[in-house]
Amino acid sequence: MRTGSEPATARSALRARLWLSVWGLVWAVFGTAVFALVGRPGWAIACGVLLLIVTVDLALIVRHLRQGPHYQPGRNVPPYQPPDDDRARSPRLSRRGPSSPRPPRHRHP
Repeated sequence: MRTGSEPATARSALRARLWLSVWGLVWAVFGTAVFALVGRPGWAIACGVLLLIVTVDLALIVRHLRQGPHYQPGRNVPPYQPPDDDRARSPRLSRRGPSSPRPPRHRHP
């Protein structure tokens, strides 16, 4: 359940992913070059594929960082209520007290 403090306390891990991708990019370039020079074409191809994957991931991370922050509801937006569970018919308690009883739902065969 949402508590309402998420917009104020949420932090993005994009900067950490950016630096981890840069680290992976450096190692993939190094591995591709070394294995190509040593004469190990299989390992060079594997590092080249990894280099391609890391480059795509890095491009997506930079794109997300350039998009800027997305909409987050303010402090005046109340927390979401948990979904109703038809199997449990116990009265729900909230900050305002017990909820009012609801009429039974009719189900068609």
